[in-house]
Amino acid sequence: MAISPMLFIIGLICIAGSGFLFPATEAIWLTVPSSGEKCVTEEIQTNVVVVADYLCIDQDNVGLGPTLDIRVTSPYGNELYKKANVTYGQFAFTTSESGTYIACLSMHHDQSHYTSNSSVIISLDWKIGIRAKDWDSVAKKEKIEGVELDLRRSEAVVNGIKANMLHLKLKEAHARDISEKANKRVEQLSFASLGLSLVVSVFQVLYLKRFFLKKKLI
Repeated sequence: MAISPMLFIIGLICIAGSGFLFPATEAIWLTVPSSGEKCVTEEIQTNVVVVADYLCIDQDNVGLGPTLDIRVTSPYGNELYKKANVTYGQFAFTTSESGTYIACLSMHHDQSHYTSNSSVIISLDWKIGIRAKDWDSVAKKEKIEGVELDLRRSEAVVNGIKANMLHLKLKEAHARDISEKANKRVEQLSFASLGLSLVVSVFQVLYLKRFFLKKKLI
């Protein structure tokens, strides 16, 4: 398989950077209260693969621990994943909407099997885009390894960065368009207010002049 010079340079940067492009990532730890819920948000573009693993643990007991309810919704409120009375699991989906995705976790209402404390600890490993890709399966399927596999990862990272930059440019253009429209409307409203003030002032002057003439004050 031929490797382009650009990919070779990217691979050298990746190797020399000692994992700069692929920093070690860890799951986040959430403390969920006994009442209410804890939500995690993430802004994601369209056509992005999302994979997340969650685990509810109890540091004091090694037996059957607390159970939780989890719900994942899209930016438009569509329910993508929902489970109740579970201690662990995984959800995966490909985004079809661009915006903020929300994952909310709460303790299950029935904890009769478990002596509930004030809160529980949940591990949530939320993988998005390049992190969600199973590179071990790719390596086995395409029979690649070593530097070539690192180059493929680097190429995927570069493509992801380009997509993010394009997304940011589109958001900036949209925000600028909204700002320009708002400024134009404010300008039009200012001129309309000035014109209305002048008309009212003229009518007031005419009314007062007529009033004074009628009273023979002038």
